[in-house]
Parts: sequence; C-alpha cells; structure tokens
Amino acid sequence: MDPKTSAHLDTFAREHLPPPDQWPELLFELPELHYPVRLNCAAELLDRTIDRFGADRPAFRTPDGGVWSYGELRDRVDRIARVLTTDLGVVPGNRVLLRGPTTPHLAACWLAVLKAGAIAVTVLAQQRPAELATICSIARVGHALCDVRTVDDLVAAEVPGLRITVYGGGGPDDLLSLAGARPGPYRAVDTAADDVALIAFTSGTTGRPKGCMHFHRDVLAVADTFSRHVLRPTPEDVFTGSPPLGFTFGLGGLVIFPLRAGASALLLERSGPTQLLPALAAHHVSVLFTAPTAYRLMLDHVDEHDLRALRRCVSAGENLPVATWRSWYERTGLRIINGIGATELLHIFVSAADDAIRPGTTGIPVPGWRARVQDREGRPVPDGESGLLAVRGPVGCRYLADGRQRDYVAHGWNITGDTYVRDADGYFRYVARADDMIISSGYNIAGPEVEDALLRHPSVAEAAVVGRADEVRGHVVVAYVVLREGADVSADALRTFMKGELAPHKCPRVIEFLPALPRTATGKLQRFRLRDA
Repeated sequence: MDPKTSAHLDTFAREHLPPPDQWPELLFELPELHYPVRLNCAAELLDRTIDRFGADRPAFRTPDGGVWSYGELRDRVDRIARVLTTDLGVVPGNRVLLRGPTTPHLAACWLAVLKAGAIAVTVLAQQRPAELATICSIARVGHALCDVRTVDDLVAAEVPGLRITVYGGGGPDDLLSLAGARPGPYRAVDTAADDVALIAFTSGTTGRPKGCMHFHRDVLAVADTFSRHVLRPTPEDVFTGSPPLGFTFGLGGLVIFPLRAGASALLLERSGPTQLLPALAAHHVSVLFTAPTAYRLMLDHVDEHDLRALRRCVSAGENLPVATWRSWYERTGLRIINGIGATELLHIFVSAADDAIRPGTTGIPVPGWRARVQDREGRPVPDGESGLLAVRGPVGCRYLADGRQRDYVAHGWNITGDTYVRDADGYFRYVARADDMIISSGYNIAGPEVEDALLRHPSVAEAAVVGRADEVRGHVVVAYVVLREGADVSADALRTFMKGELAPHKCPRVIEFLPALPRTATGKLQRFRLRDA
C-alpha cells in the first residue's frame, strides 16, 4: 500500500504488515471488486445502503421484539464515532478492542470504530484475562469499548495504558450516556481502500494467536463474492446465527452481509441449538449461519417449530458431515450451503448453493476466487489425489508482525492447512486438517471420514476421531463419542456397526464416551486436547 494515501495518523498497523514479497497474489477479476482508492467500508455498509433503500428499513432485531431501523442505527453509530474522536481521543489507525455478547450495541460500536478511521479488534466475550492481555499486547491496543457485563476479565487483564469505556451500565461515563450528548451526523473518515479496518485474531488454541489484518476493501469483497454470488440475499431477508462477532464467520453472516444487501439481522446473545429453533420461528428468520454440530443437534426438535420462512442455511467453521446434510434435508427440505473459510481470508471462499450442491463436498471456488490442490512443494496434484488446499482471491493473509506468514503464504497462494481432493468435475472434497491425518500401519486415515461414519449411527450425537501413539502400528484410531439424550449403546455395538461402514483399518480400535467434546468458544472442535489426553 502507498503510505501517502493512508488516512491513518497512527501508523502501527501499516508498519507491521508483512513485507510485500510475502503477500499472496490478489485477484480482482469481477467488476464489482474494483473499488475506489478512497473507501470507508462502514460508510458503504450504512450510509450508502440507506441511500439505496431508505432509512426506515429494519437493520437489527433483538430477541424481545425490538427493532433498530437503518436510520436509528446510523444515528447511534455516528454518536459513538463522535465520542471516540471527541471524548476519548481516538485517532485514525488506533486499535480499539470491542468485547461483549452479540447485541446491536456491539455491532454499532464496530461500525463506529471503522467510521472513525480506527481499527476494530473484536474479541470473544468468553476469553479470559491472559488471552485478552496477549491480544492487546500483540495489537498494541490503547482503547476498549466493553459491555459492562463482560468488563471484569478485561480489567483483570491489567493491560498497561488501556482506556476502557463500558456501555450498558447507565453511569455518566457510560458510552451510551456520552453518546446521548453527541448528536448530529458524523462524516466518515476518508480512509484508503487499503487502510487496515480490522484485526481478527485466530483462536490460538495450539499456540500464540495470530492477528489477521484486513483492509476496508476486504470487508466489502467478502460480501461481493460469497454473499452476492452464492448466498444471494434480498432486502427482505432476516439473518441470524450462532457465531459471535469476534469470529469472522459471525461478523460476515450477522453484520456485513445483511447490511450490504439492505436486509436485517436478529442478534442473539444466547444462540445455542435450543435457543436457535424458537428464535427462527418467532422472528421469521430466512437466513441462518451456524456450525455443523448445531444442525445435528437441532434435528431432534426441528419438527416442533415453524421454519417456513427459512430459505438459506449456511454451515462453516468445521467439516459438514454428509450424514448431517442428508438428515437436515430430509427433515426440512432445505439444502445446507457448506463452505470453507478462514480468519486469514475473512470469510468463505469455496462453496456451492441450490442445485450446484453436492453432498459430501465443500463445493467449488466462489466467484472471484481460485483454488487448487497441491503438494508440499507447491506443485498441483492430479484430480482425485489428496494434497493441500491453496486459494487466492481479492482477500489474502496478512499477519500482524508474525513470522508464520511464510507458512501460510507460498508462491502467491494462501495455504489453508486443509487436506483436500479435487474431483474431476471441479468439486473440492474435504479430507482432514493437514495435521489431523492418522497414519496407522502405513495407512493414511482421515479422521473426518471416520467421524462421518460414526454419525450415521442413530444413537451418536457427536464424534471426534484422533490418532493415539502405538508401538506396533505407529498410531491407532481412537473415537470419542457423545450419545444422543436417552441413547444406550455399547462400544462393542459401535465397533460392529463401523465394520459395516468402513474398511477394517479405518475402524476405531478404541471408543470412549464423553458427555461433551472440547470446543473453542467459536464451536471448533479441539482435537489437540483429545490427542493430549
């Protein structure tokens, strides 16, 4: 990027981008991806959407029936942006941490930070003080806007120099009280399209978290590729889902995509499977974003709720088992849109919808993206052979001052760390995370394939498969199983079932039952904890 075009007075983020020779090749093949040099994505998502559709349309909905119109949302965003710059001294380029449950206030804070030209660092409400301290240290965070209900852990993080402003507390120094005294429109800072807009942190479940820097144009690019061409929302759609806004799957599905389309989003503080189904029915939700596990768990009660308004179901975050896809389709008539995305690339880049869906595959490259399967030296492998998934498109990995940039980007491609097979017809089929392959007696065994077979048993609610070191075989296949409520099946019975589903070398030699599988706050399975056990 050209520093002369940047609006950032605080140049930390720009100075800590990877060297240009470590960036992936970017593609802007679609005409809608040709953005102007000056671009503020918050103004595009809010002000320009109001220009197209009007200010009276609903933007955000709450579980108690509350509705924020686009005009009301803009008023609140502008007031918060004015507080940031006038009362708190935030300047363009400062990093502002955002923390709280999924509410319209959190989304408004995110838009306000970007409109003010600052950089949003949205974290999970479940993260603990040590995790928060690490993130603040890596990103040099100086300001935080925090829901008063989640402020204690942030205070306990004892981040040097961090100025915390709470919202929802009602005091005179509360963000919402300060915003009440700052009326009037706020003109968005004239940021450059390639100014950093947000830093999204990976979960850090296996090491130091990585900060992924994304530009203002990146925010619009994921809406103008996956959402526009695969999801195809309308202004009448009502979005909802379970991923939090600190997870880019949720940020896209609950804020970026609906606002870009002039639609509305139901923001849920509690969004587990038992809360999702009644919310879908009560608020006539038409677009749902959640993880494969939630679809699986909702199956037991899906017939109890009116889901006639639902027309789009999106799954990402982990592999979607074909058994879950088929069961959901049989019960609802809805075809789950499977997809793979990454924090490094902001959102989904391989997917398929409607008649293009092929159960058991992730899909094809989203328009605007390219993908291939290659070996560890970067050479493409023939169709039908497994290898590493490599992608490129309008968004690329840019870690914040992290040497692991060289691991993720090679020869102009983003290497996602997933093992895939490309079928002869161009569809990409997930095999495993590259580090989740199990080698037993010389056989390569993909844990997700074994998990999918286990899930075909009617008593199994969840399954996770890992390798355990073995002196004779190198590793043996170990399955951890969560049974459905009220189910009673033995390990021997499951082994017998599996012998009818898979080749003998793939069948688990050990089956252990757990009340729940270890997952991150965003719902991703933590296989490393099972391996360590």
